[in-house]
This record gives sequence, C-alpha cells and structure tokens, in this order.
Amino acid sequence: MYIYDQHDHSILQQRVEQFRQQTERYLAGDLAEEAFLPLRLQNGLYVQRLAPMLRVNVPYGMINSTQLRRVARVARDYDKGYVHISTRQNIQFNWPDLADVPAILAELAEVEMHATQSSGNCIRNTTADQFAGIAEDELLDPRPYCEIIRQWSTLHPEFAFLPRKFKIAVNAAKEDRAASQVHDIGLDLYQNEAGETGFRVRVGGGLGRTPLVGSVVREFLPEQELLSYLDAVLRVYNQKGRRDNKYKARIKILVKAMGPGAFAELVEAEWERIREGYTRLTQDEIDRAKSFFTEPAYSSFDTVAVDNSISELRAEHTAFDKWLTRNVRQHKKADYASVTLSLKPTGVAPGDVTEKQLEIIADLADEYSFGEARTTHEQNIVLGDVAKDKLFELWQKAKAAGFATPNIGTLTDIICCPGGDYCSLANAKSIPIAEAIQRRFADMDYLYDLGDLDLNISGCMNACAHHHVGHIGILGVDKKGEEFYQVQLGGNAGNDTKLGKVLGPAFDADDIPSVLEKILNIFVDNRHEGEEFLQTYERIGMAPFKERVYAKDH
Repeated sequence: MYIYDQHDHSILQQRVEQFRQQTERYLAGDLAEEAFLPLRLQNGLYVQRLAPMLRVNVPYGMINSTQLRRVARVARDYDKGYVHISTRQNIQFNWPDLADVPAILAELAEVEMHATQSSGNCIRNTTADQFAGIAEDELLDPRPYCEIIRQWSTLHPEFAFLPRKFKIAVNAAKEDRAASQVHDIGLDLYQNEAGETGFRVRVGGGLGRTPLVGSVVREFLPEQELLSYLDAVLRVYNQKGRRDNKYKARIKILVKAMGPGAFAELVEAEWERIREGYTRLTQDEIDRAKSFFTEPAYSSFDTVAVDNSISELRAEHTAFDKWLTRNVRQHKKADYASVTLSLKPTGVAPGDVTEKQLEIIADLADEYSFGEARTTHEQNIVLGDVAKDKLFELWQKAKAAGFATPNIGTLTDIICCPGGDYCSLANAKSIPIAEAIQRRFADMDYLYDLGDLDLNISGCMNACAHHHVGHIGILGVDKKGEEFYQVQLGGNAGNDTKLGKVLGPAFDADDIPSVLEKILNIFVDNRHEGEEFLQTYERIGMAPFKERVYAKDH
C-alpha cells in the first residue's frame, strides 16, 4: 500500500494544526457557526443527532495493522469503544467530543490516516473493489490509479467547493464489485485491442433523491490522460452545475439535463484545451504509483496436499465448510485465498466493530495476511492474502472473535446505514429493522437455499446504504412524524446496474419481516432451477410480488 513521504507528512501535519486552531476559535466564540461549517466538513466532521461524527478516509479500502490498532486506541480513548465501516469503505467514529477532534486527527496522522475531504462539497474518498490486486477475475490492478486520483484530488484548490459532493470509483475486474455505475465518475480500467491501458469513463451516476445510472462519455481514455480528463469533467461541472438548489446540484442532474452527448462534447472541448498541460501523467509517475503495490512474499505449497487436507476438514466440520463456501474467495495465486470477516452477526449493527475486535483483526492481519486488511463496500473486512494451509486455523480464531458468521452474500449480510439512531438527516431507524430481519431469518440452510441476495436498508433518501441498487431495498420514510418503510425490488449494483422499483405503499416497522417473508416465498415458489432472486424477478415482474404482499388476509 502507499507509504507517505516527508511531503505527505508535512501537508497532513499542517492540515491538523489548521483545524486545531479553527476548532479552538469556534469553541471560544471567535468563529461563527456558518464559517466553521465548511471547515469542519472538509475535515470529516458532522454534527449528528446526539453527538458529532468523524469520518476517516480509508483510501480504496486499504488499511494496515498499525492503522487498525491506532483506530482501536482512538475508539477506546476518545469514543465509546467501537467504530462503523461505511459503504464508502471509510471508518466513522460516532461519539467524539468536538474539542477532542483535533487530537484525534493528530493521532491518526501519526499512522498516515486522515479525514480530509471525507465530507463537504469536494472530491471524496476514491473507492475500488475490495479484492483489488488479488482477484482472479481482475484484468489490471486499479489501486495505483486510485492513489494517483487521491493525490491529485486532495486539497485541489479548484475543486474544494464544488456545487455538491463528488465520488469516484474505479473497477478493473470482470465483475464490477465497486458499484462504479452509480458514482459521479465511474472508471473501468482495461486494455484495448491494441494492448493499450486505459479507461472507459462513465459520468452522472448516483443515488439519493434522483437515482441515475452513469452514462459512458468516453469509451477509451489512455492512462496518461486520466487526470487531464478528470480535470476537464470537473471544470465543466464546476462551471455548469447548479448552485441555487442543493437537491439539483449533483453532476448527475447536469448530465441528465444536458444529455450525455452534449455534456461529453463540452468535456472533450475543455480537455483538448488543457490536455497538454501539467496533468498529463508520465510513465515515470505511473510506475512510481505502481511501485507501492507490489506482491508480498508469497510462498508455494504442495497444492494437492493442501486441497486434500481442506477437503477432509470440510467433511469433519460442517461450520468450517459453510464458512469456506460463503466467506472465502479464490485468490489469483492458487495457494492463497481471500477471507471476508463478517461484521454481521445477529444483534450487532451491520458494519460496527469494537476496539477489541479491531486489535484482533490487526493481529490476524499480521499473522495471516502480510499485515494488511481491506474495508468493503458491504461493510465487512477482508484479509486478502491468506495461505490456504492456514484457513482452518484462521477460521477457529475468527470464530472465537465473532467474525466467522458464514453469511457473506446472503440475505443477512445486510448493507445498512446508521439511520435515525445516529443521523440527523434520517427519517427512520435502520439498525432495528436490520436486526429484526436477522432474527426472523436465522436459519442458515434457508439463506443458502435462497442463494446470493443483496438487501440494503437506508434511513432516508440520501441512500447511504444504496437501497436503490439492492436486490431488495428498504427506505425509511416519515409520515406525519411516524416511521414507515418503503420496499423496492430489482436493483443491482454489478455489471448490469439497475435501479429498483417501488413495490407499493410503505409499511410499519413491525410489518417488514413478514413483508420480506412474503417476497421471498414468491421467489421460491416461482424460481426455475438455478435461478437467483434477480433472475426470477426479471422473468415474472413486479405483479406477483405486489399481489401477494398487499393481499388482504382471509
């Protein structure tokens, strides 16, 4: 992973000191709330329902054991002993005191972590596939390009006050696990027929009040032109994006209003004007970025013997077999695997992890994964480089720590925002709904029979849990001060990205588990052999689900 040089450290230390002074002035009454607002947002600090919330960047999901231990210490010393993994692969502290935030940022800066631009109307944390660099279906490693984008976008003076927040995702695998098509800019990294490396560029995706799938504005962009083209896109957006209405200020609204073709023409014109400038990437700079993402010291094993041993252990331990099936993924190296540590046991808010668990993850990363871990869009944590002959040993330790729930990719691997329990923007609570569903559908054999199924729960239209692209999406809505929940079906965040459609009128919180059961019964009753939920839904349509769910009981 990227290692800071002295220049990086200097910038970060200056940034921490600036915010320390700004916070002191604000608390002393010398800086007005409206002046402090953009300053705290660009340092990751929100004011939530009950306390401040500090969002810390985890660039493209990569975090090392030293950083994990420091996050644990901060959670223990300055918070309530736990943190939350967000869908942007970031880490959130939900209970810091405002006066302590500068000290927290100083602690994090010592281990090359920061909260700069994790909120505010600027370019946010660039995300990628949690298996970047190790996935067997990966075409190229996107992480060096993510790092290039991170360095370019951080403290970029031209893009510090955009019309609205801005998010970029990079995908380089056959299967899009980065939800790239619902980002302001989605980049597909690939090689064209001539063997040249470059990007397919999508612009104008996003969720929230007006969910849209991004449009391709350039089919192939040479890698050397990455930053110059991003500059051009951001400049057009900065000039043409609306600033009079924050609900219509995202780039997706601009692209939709102009049309993708007209928008692309403006970008191309701006790009031609600036592309010969300083932002053109040299091969030396690309190689420099790639130098930080070299392979660790992989070992070779007697693959046949290891596979035979694992097969025997699977036969002896049913729980281990289920864990291997759901939580372990094939690595690009035949003797290694990628392991997802589930943060979704029943009774725990999806994505929450305690300071003690963070320290255990750090120990596991050191022992089994070259000291590195990855946060995921699905709010779990991955150990990316686990030798296969260590899988049984790792499973035993993960089980003892509460990380071995074999539910990855199933109904109870729920993506869930903090909702009304924390967020001042939320219309309804999300966490109790997730727990009610987990308890209702606790039979793992039933979950396995259902197959892969994405369930996403958002507490408001801001869609932090990406409910629009869940196979089943649940949205909290307010009706005259009462919390209700709208259900959507048919969303997908993968290669064939689609937005879910609303099933019908919203439901009371207590009804959601029963509503979900009816939906699943329709799926089970109508599926063809081998079909997953989305395939059945697309074949039979919304009508059978609507009819069953809203039918009056006789």
